[in-house]
Amino acid sequence: MPLVTLTGRTVAFLVAPKGVEQIELTSPWQAVAEAGGTPRLLSTRPGRVQAFKHLDRADTFPVDDLVGEADVDRYDALVLPGGVANPDHLRTDRAAVAFVRAFCTSGRPVAVICHGPWTLVEADAVRGRTLTSWPSIRTDLVNAGAHWVDEEVHLCRDGPGVLISSRKPADLPAFNDALVTESAHAPRAKSRPPWPTAHEPAPSRHVSGSRGPEEP
Repeated sequence: MPLVTLTGRTVAFLVAPKGVEQIELTSPWQAVAEAGGTPRLLSTRPGRVQAFKHLDRADTFPVDDLVGEADVDRYDALVLPGGVANPDHLRTDRAAVAFVRAFCTSGRPVAVICHGPWTLVEADAVRGRTLTSWPSIRTDLVNAGAHWVDEEVHLCRDGPGVLISSRKPADLPAFNDALVTESAHAPRAKSRPPWPTAHEPAPSRHVSGSRGPEEP
């Protein structure tokens, strides 16, 4: 992890109520917290989100902010984890798409991994940008006007703010490093958040979570 600090910075993690790939949420979350930043979990419904490990139910995590009520100017960076069902839900939610679209024009970093770019496609935020993803959504990105590359992590600066992208969980070390570094040097959010400016190094309520209910 780079020797930089995110003290005083808040990073939004936007996920659907169900379907996020757990490691793609918890690994960058922990990287942000260990760098002194404040990660916040946004979703389309209150309560807890259900994470998955591939096709199996994993842990649940508490929502901090509803995306429909969230102010883009209170967050210094945005992370869009993957999982097939997660972005498929987000791209059908008007508030989520509007938030992502606004954040992509804010000049602050957006980090996306695996199937996460589907939400960017819906927000018309990949046109003219270069990024990577899980290979199966390459055609969707190209059809939306993006240039697709097969790289562990790619930083695209051809837009209002840097776009950080990676392909899969195995890329998380490089993804996390880029997220922390770019967030530390990016323009700060315009509003001071009303919540504390730092979590403990590994927030147990999000890193460990709680086991979700079994399917009936």
